[in-house]
Amino acid sequence: MIKSILHIEALFVLIVSIYFYAYIDGSWWMFFLCLLLPDISMLGYLVNNSIGATIYNIGHTYFIPLVLVFLSVMSKQDLVLALSLIWIAHIGMDRTIGFGLKYPGNFKDTHLQKV
Repeated sequence: MIKSILHIEALFVLIVSIYFYAYIDGSWWMFFLCLLLPDISMLGYLVNNSIGATIYNIGHTYFIPLVLVFLSVMSKQDLVLALSLIWIAHIGMDRTIGFGLKYPGNFKDTHLQKV
């Protein structure tokens, strides 16, 4: 039950971020080009599982992109706003399909499921 709620919540985040991206009239080629960029954070796994999980989780939490949304709105930085919404969409997309925050033991162990 809780797992289903988390997936529905993530789907809602994905849909809302896409809605606001469309609302600001963001470039769709940029959206699709940048959608998978947060996965660069997986490169931390080349060092070891612990560092990999830490870097991956930093790139896949809502805190940084939400702060960037706030700052970009306050400073009227449209590009930063668009990229932040893409980042949020990526996180929502990942969590909708079951890719959650990583535990340091193994890449496949997440807060949502074992991938």
